[in-house]
Amino acid sequence: MSRTPPSLSSQSALGAYYRRLCGRLDKAKAITATAHKLARLIYTMLTKGTEYVDKGQDDFDERYRQRVLHHLTVHARKLGFNLTPVITEIV
Repeated sequence: MSRTPPSLSSQSALGAYYRRLCGRLDKAKAITATAHKLARLIYTMLTKGTEYVDKGQDDFDERYRQRVLHHLTVHARKLGFNLTPVITEIV
């Protein structure tokens, strides 16, 4: 019985990345992809001397949402449509 490492179940950006991948891939592939992302982060830290700053799950989710919205807008424009945002108030 394998457990998910605590860092992947946390509220970090890497944890959010892992959970998003689990929706599309099986756990083994999601863990491998997340480990690859972590390796790239560590390599950048070591070669450029930068520090890792985890902005958290909320920042990751918001950037992901903006990226998806941008791609949908571009795709709709290519098909001849114009997307108009609908603003709803939460009561």
